[in-house]
Amino acid sequence: MYSLARNFLFKLDAEKAHHLTLDSLKTVHRLGLIPITDHRTRPTKLMGLNLPNPVGLAAGLDKNGAYIDALGALGFGFIEIGTVTPKAQPGNPQPRLFRVPEHSGIINRMGFNNDGIDAMIKNIEASSYQGILGINIGKNAVTPIEQAVDDYLVCLEKSYAYAGYITVNISSPNTKNLRALQGGDELSALLEALKNKQAQLAAAHGKYVPLAVKIAPDLDEAQIADIAHVVKSVEMDGIIATNTTIDKSSLGSHPLAGEQGGLSGLPGRDKSNQVLKLLAEHLDGALPVIGVGGIMEGRDAAEKIRLGASAVQVYSGLVYRGPALIKECLQALR
Repeated sequence: MYSLARNFLFKLDAEKAHHLTLDSLKTVHRLGLIPITDHRTRPTKLMGLNLPNPVGLAAGLDKNGAYIDALGALGFGFIEIGTVTPKAQPGNPQPRLFRVPEHSGIINRMGFNNDGIDAMIKNIEASSYQGILGINIGKNAVTPIEQAVDDYLVCLEKSYAYAGYITVNISSPNTKNLRALQGGDELSALLEALKNKQAQLAAAHGKYVPLAVKIAPDLDEAQIADIAHVVKSVEMDGIIATNTTIDKSSLGSHPLAGEQGGLSGLPGRDKSNQVLKLLAEHLDGALPVIGVGGIMEGRDAAEKIRLGASAVQVYSGLVYRGPALIKECLQALR
């Protein structure tokens, strides 16, 4: 059914198709037309959390937590919403989302468009989802990079009571200077501040919410080694590898190869896997890695687990394959 719907959706502007798909999914779920799925196919321990299976939804699809219940019914072991910022912001000018079907890729320069953390919390409170919910947090575009930690702390504090885990997004290529936070000293200062706040919140709420950090695929081995050292030193709970790549050389002479933004989907798979492999080697089991990037079929998910990931996330593959991809990944991981 999705392949038929995709033929229509791919004739629309990518961002309009995105919203139409999610709105339709929400309607179908409300009507009780999504088949009940047994999510408990491969129980997995991740960051101290008990997942019914290790296949999750990556952040970016549901930026405001407006579709949690419908997405949660598709069979994911966990879902991640966001990226959310302290204040609402429109993101970058449109058009800002482009499909590259010849390469099974997607280019986006969305720019953390979202309704703000308070609006997201209202959506979470209205949800009936009982699974593991990750909340991906970022900084507002107008916040100077030197004050980025303040934005992350605001989002951490406001989302703490509602999250199964929280992801610190420092790797989007679409917010100016954001990736500079991946540097050794900057990363250490940011994560130490967040870990200190996490300890305070854990005491206040009487529960421990794990903290993960999401990194870029455009890193050399020295940078990967530095990041591994920092996350181990500050005792982060997990790391997500990877975000979108700014390297579009895999698109060759395609007309969209010159578009600004991050490239995801099949063209980013090998680069993401290389970062995952090196990261897992440098971490040596000190903390779990969630593998994301280029999962277009079941064997791609299995490959990430083989390279050292404890769990995986999908996004672009879901656009091209639909919900069948989730089942295929679960079958491959069995």
